[in-house]
Order: sequence, then structure tokens, then C-alpha cells
Amino acid sequence: MTPTPTRAPDAIALLAQARALRGVRLGDLAAELDVPEPTRLGAAKGWAGELLERSLGASAGNDAEPDFPALGVELKTIPLGPNGRPVESTWVTRVPLDPVGAGLAWSDSAVGRKLACVLWIPIEIDRAGPAHGRIGTPCLWRPDAAELATLQSDYEDLMSMILLGHVDAIDARRGDALQIRPKGRDASSTAPAIGHDGRAARTGSRGFYLRPSFTQLVLRRCLAAPGLSAPQG
Repeated sequence: MTPTPTRAPDAIALLAQARALRGVRLGDLAAELDVPEPTRLGAAKGWAGELLERSLGASAGNDAEPDFPALGVELKTIPLGPNGRPVESTWVTRVPLDPVGAGLAWSDSAVGRKLACVLWIPIEIDRAGPAHGRIGTPCLWRPDAAELATLQSDYEDLMSMILLGHVDAIDARRGDALQIRPKGRDASSTAPAIGHDGRAARTGSRGFYLRPSFTQLVLRRCLAAPGLSAPQG
């Protein structure tokens, strides 16, 4: 029997609530929460994250805020292969392509707020399908000084290109930990942006992602530390 969704009073209680789910098969959690299993591979994208958000009582409805606004905690599921390594980049949030959003400092940005404290929940994937995946050991992570410096440097470099009207020159190779990639259901998904001449333009929607090489190191450090991986404030 899986725990009934409740609102955790603090981040450590949330971590304990998440760790109570360790070893649970996603299909069993879905049945407990009366959530249908995906019937198509494409529909499985994000399904595990939605399951865990519902189970743990995530309340953020605004994409710009952490999933647990009162706690300042973002929830991220991360699929792991048989070798225990992340199998894909981790979606963080949409990229603001307008002058106001692109001009925000790291500490004021949606990506900065979301990555200030993350509840990582590894998912041990199974070739039999998404429902056969199992929940690994959750951990609570705050970037240490080196991680924070890398993330902030990537963010400032990427956003400076956007402000200069070079958004279409950005590809997934740019950034050591944080990268920008297209984000949208199809090519018709566009957003207002800054053109190369400085005028208003439109371009494809973009998203911030964390590289697997970075999240692998994060999980290694995070799981080795009790409770929060770095002291608060």
C-alpha cells in the first residue's frame, strides 16, 4: 500500500515521504492513485513525474515556481539505465525569450529558483515498459559552490546570446551543465523573441535541460549525503 498524498511540513519530511516509496513499481503506484498507464510510448513522457507529484502532493500550477512553493523544492524524476546512469537530459523549465524574461538575473530566474533545491527521484527503468519501472532512492539536493557557479555561468552565457538576438545560433552543445534545446509539440509551437536586428520576432519554443553528465555527478554526491546535500542559506 502506498502512502496517502499529504502536504509535507518541511523539506526533510518531504524527503522521508518520498523515500517511503522506494522500490514501488510505477504501475502499482498508478493503480493506487487511479491514474491510467500510458498506452503509447510518446504518452509516457512525463508520466512518472506526474505520478510522483500527485503522490507527494506537489501544488505548483505555475511553471515558473518550484513544485512545492511553500518549501522552495522542485521535484525531478530521473530515469536510470541498468548501469545506474541517467539515460537522458533532465527538463527544468521553459526559456524566457522576451527581453524582460531574458534579462533576469540567475537568482530571480525561474530556472535558478527551481534548481535552488531539488528532490531527485531516480526511476529504474525496465524494458518491459514505463509501468514496470521502479522508484529508486530519493535525495534532496542543493547546489554546492562549484555546481552553482557552473549553472550560473551557463545561464548567463545562454541568456546573453538571447538578449543579443542570437537565439537561433544556440544549440545543445553550448553549456557545461545547463543547455537549451527546442521544446514544443511540433514546429508550430513558437514564442516571442528578440530578432537579430533587435526587433520583436518569433521563434520556436525552447527549454532548459540539465546534461546527463552533470546529473550523474549530482546524484552521486546527493545520495552520499544525509538529508540536505548542502547547508541552507
